[in-house]
Amino acid sequence: MAVAATVSLIAAGTSAAGAAPASTAGQQDTEYTVLLEDPGNRDFAIDAVRAAGGEVVRDNKAVGLLTVKAPANGFVEKVSASSDIVGAARTKPIGHAPAAKAEKAKRDNVEKENKAEQPNKAPAESKSTAGMDPLDGDLWGLNLVRSNIARAKQAGDKRVYVGILDTGVDGSHPDIAPNFNNELSRNFTVDMPNDSDGGVFDGPCEFRGCVDPANWDDGGHGTHVAGTIGAAANGFGISGVAPNVSLVNIRGGQDAGSFFLQPVVDALTYGADIGLDVINMSFYVDPWYMNCINDSTATPEEQLEQRTIIASVQRALNYAHRKGVTLIGAGGNNHEDLGKPRTDTISPNYPPGHNRPRPIDNATCLNLPTEGNHVISVSSLGPSTAKADYSNYGLEQTAISAPGGYFRDGLGTPWYRTNENMILSTYPRNVALVEGAIDEAGNITPAGQAAGVKKAVQGDKVGYYQFLQGTSMAAPHASGVAALIVSQYGKKDKGRPGLTLSPDKVEKVLYKTAIQRACPNPRLVSYVPVGRSPEFDALCEGDAKFNGFYGHGIVDAYGAVTRGGQFL
Repeated sequence: MAVAATVSLIAAGTSAAGAAPASTAGQQDTEYTVLLEDPGNRDFAIDAVRAAGGEVVRDNKAVGLLTVKAPANGFVEKVSASSDIVGAARTKPIGHAPAAKAEKAKRDNVEKENKAEQPNKAPAESKSTAGMDPLDGDLWGLNLVRSNIARAKQAGDKRVYVGILDTGVDGSHPDIAPNFNNELSRNFTVDMPNDSDGGVFDGPCEFRGCVDPANWDDGGHGTHVAGTIGAAANGFGISGVAPNVSLVNIRGGQDAGSFFLQPVVDALTYGADIGLDVINMSFYVDPWYMNCINDSTATPEEQLEQRTIIASVQRALNYAHRKGVTLIGAGGNNHEDLGKPRTDTISPNYPPGHNRPRPIDNATCLNLPTEGNHVISVSSLGPSTAKADYSNYGLEQTAISAPGGYFRDGLGTPWYRTNENMILSTYPRNVALVEGAIDEAGNITPAGQAAGVKKAVQGDKVGYYQFLQGTSMAAPHASGVAALIVSQYGKKDKGRPGLTLSPDKVEKVLYKTAIQRACPNPRLVSYVPVGRSPEFDALCEGDAKFNGFYGHGIVDAYGAVTRGGQFL
């Protein structure tokens, strides 16, 4: 799917702006995001906001997105009537990795499938860790993308910066700290202790002002992603695909896993402005699993909201691409062909309980950011290279494939339903404690042992690691390889520190050096034998050069750094 953004982009910047008319200031109790038709006509747009009873409190000039306080009723329709405004949306979680409450439970059912039952015990095997870190023997994904041999030629360059747009990054983790750039890292979110129904959303604010530090992660998702991309090869714990690159936290997600439009756009434009080379996006956009230009089931305000989300995210992606950022996105865990989407039954998922069946028009509906402009969409594989049961797929969107874990891989072998079929990566101590994987003394609990949680100790350094699975775990393998490509072939960035390489060139090397994999035989794969319903059955279309399960192939770090130059 491809829905074009409506406006071109101009210079970046985020600032406070505007003032509300005195007659409406007392009524302003709701926050909105408002997208300008033309960022160059900002003053006219702000006049329209004021005329509709709104007050501009923040301004992202890169994409022309305003945060506005306005009355709870009527503002969206009034302001959207202006020719200077594309549309408006109430501020609410619109991206998730996953969302809170029921949505979080749904994500956990996929990514933490091993915690829902007693996993089988993996068979013992001899693990070579020569030149690697002690737990790298558990990282089959590292070997599958051939990072273990690529690092002899290129292990990454500190002048290459990878942004983690996620729930945060634990910058103090012993495997993250050596590569974590605290100076550039930012948190664009404010914790929300309560949701719109008065229930718990993010939970209690741990820090003054409800703003977590830029080296903090209360969800664990972002830290897991960061470790796969660039955990240091420091003789401790694990190492990442690109163990020498710099990691930058550009947090856009709440503790609960939900995302707001403004923080996500701010994170993307900030990352572009500071010269990030790669941004990993392991989340999808809510409250609509699919955002549609024309939704026959939507109210006028919901319709405007979806159009605003599409246009705003597309502008931010275009802006980042023009600034030299390679954008990597998780393909999604809804086990569907994104070119032939099923009826959407989960949207809108916020506030909870408002979802309804929605027919999806493939031509005008987008799963964002993976179907957005310039985003390299990644499908997920298990250790046998089989497409994971949960992974989205399809000729239209799958660009490449990468290890993401598949708990049910290896049917008929001792590996079936083992933790080791999933992806091991870094785990924040504070999250491990809250989730009951460790006790107050830092010892792994029986529940943590069953889930395969691991602990590394070296002097006063202590690190924890957990197994997860999902396209969220596949995308960082691809981001790590992209970072190696920039490290190997990038040139000095003019006017600022670091290396740079056109994202179109990075994409070309990724695709041309990927390990081609043909569709399975038979092409229609049934997951019923592993306990799934027939809804999970997937048809692989295409040939060995390009198909709906593997795209251009499995990302290959070694091929990228040894053969990639011939494609530039």
